[in-house]
Amino acid sequence: MWETTKIRGDLRTLIWDGDLSVLPWWKAWLIRAVQICYVVVRDVADGQLTLRAMSLVYTTLLALVPLLAVSFSVLKGFGVHNEIEPLLLKFLSPLGEKGVEISSRIIGFVDNIKAGVLGTMGLAFLLYMVISLIQKVEAAFNYTWRVKRSRPLTQKFSDYLSVILIGPVLVFTALGITATLTSTAMVQKLVAIEPFGSALQIASRLMPYLLIITAFTFFYIFVPNKKVRFTSALIGGTTAGIIWEITGWGFASFVATSTKYTAIYSGFAILIVFMLWVYVSWLILLVGANIAYYHQHPEALVPQRQSLSLSNRLKEKLSLLVMFMVGKNYYHKLPDWSLDDLAQQLHVPADLLEPIIQALENNRILASTATEPPTYLPGRPLDTTEIKEVLDAVRTANEILTSNFNDLPAEFVVDQVITDVEQAVARELQGLTIKDFAMAEHPAVDLISQTPLEQKASTDESH
Repeated sequence: MWETTKIRGDLRTLIWDGDLSVLPWWKAWLIRAVQICYVVVRDVADGQLTLRAMSLVYTTLLALVPLLAVSFSVLKGFGVHNEIEPLLLKFLSPLGEKGVEISSRIIGFVDNIKAGVLGTMGLAFLLYMVISLIQKVEAAFNYTWRVKRSRPLTQKFSDYLSVILIGPVLVFTALGITATLTSTAMVQKLVAIEPFGSALQIASRLMPYLLIITAFTFFYIFVPNKKVRFTSALIGGTTAGIIWEITGWGFASFVATSTKYTAIYSGFAILIVFMLWVYVSWLILLVGANIAYYHQHPEALVPQRQSLSLSNRLKEKLSLLVMFMVGKNYYHKLPDWSLDDLAQQLHVPADLLEPIIQALENNRILASTATEPPTYLPGRPLDTTEIKEVLDAVRTANEILTSNFNDLPAEFVVDQVITDVEQAVARELQGLTIKDFAMAEHPAVDLISQTPLEQKASTDESH
């Protein structure tokens, strides 16, 4: 028992408490992979990813036919609408013969959708179902990426139209170009020459993986309302694509060898199997997004998710660090900070830092730009913004009417202590502004212990 506990302690120290920067690259990479696998399994066991995958199954059932109908209408103008069925068959291939039957029925439903029959209200409902599916997917990805802000309405309109109208054209154009290149005379001659023939044969076998990985990577880059690095998206897409293909083999074996579910569910068996495969596919897609998130934000890799909280002291220090970094870059004409850049520099998960920045924005101490992703600038002149205002903004954040400070019971002794503390802080920080703070480049200078005149002298001496 003691030896088991010791081994667990040693493993925890090696995986979570060690400094990866001093390790060889291969060992650091291996430990990072173990950390990501652990937290992803933990998040799946937590249940939120599975719940969102289930929600997407329901939305998919409602929106699949309208989505294919819209794509069919767009592709029909380019003469490649007949390629939808092979792509749908590829997605449903793990279902075996049932997949062929489901695919033919879905295509039949799509063929039956006609604008003249549906009318204006019918077309509006059709587009609404398609947009609701994309919104659900975006919400699930934003949850995975700890993004609380959704896209603005105008951006949603343009982005969703791009996905609905341009996305299918790009997909089938890429497939058509690939098919055309492989059928050219030059490629056919290369096939007869070794080692080009073997290489092309291997490439053709890897093509399904590459297409799935490319599609998943595209999702991870463009769907979340966040700037996702290509490397992180590619790692998440590669992992999810490989898992999806392997799971497809396993699911096909399950469908082929399981006969009891048909006897139990009778005519509903085909629907249940289809829903189960759609659920597994969405879950794999969300798991890949989780992997991409943790690769881009290694500061979020901690053993217990519920431990991701900040004490009041940490919130106050982070608010001062944020204002110091924003002010310093502002006065030195350096690039503005984004949320992700600040989080990585401060080694704090972005979702924990975001409420602090939001509190500073609400008090107009910070202001965000209209760029994507937004960056942060001083919300008002820093030479008149005192340090105490920053601390007060964080301390009083989220004070709502139901828990207002002034509505609490009045006790003279308690109120006196709080008043004394606030007066002491105000007295010590009196006259100290964010500009003095940001321009003090020498860490040995203790501005708080100086008078305002001494603070100004110290700041001037630093230049």
